[in-house]
Amino acid sequence: QVQLVESGGGLVQDGGSRRLSCRASGSIFSFNVMGWYRQAPGNQRELVAAITRGGSTNYADSVKGRFTISKDEFNTVYLQMNSLKPEDTAVYYCKGEQYNWGQKYDYWGQGTQVTVSS
Repeated sequence: QVQLVESGGGLVQDGGSRRLSCRASGSIFSFNVMGWYRQAPGNQRELVAAITRGGSTNYADSVKGRFTISKDEFNTVYLQMNSLKPEDTAVYYCKGEQYNWGQKYDYWGQGTQVTVSS
């Protein structure tokens, strides 16, 4: 059973930085894509950043230039968040996507709360 566990959330001041981590129970290279999503109260869950197995990345326009997604060689994906704004407040979720035999499998972590105070 694949498990993703996020950590690093908390309270941070406007303009501050925070690094989130997502640790997979196995190798992250078993995933075709890994991403960070967020959901604020009353809003839909939205993509923040994603990274492919090959290292290609993409970002939501709202975080470009401020957030950076990266991964290590083993089982962890990171989201470095700089210049945080109150509107970045949300629960942040890690997601892993696997494609096997034409089927897509999505795995989600439990989420970690990030609160940016003004």
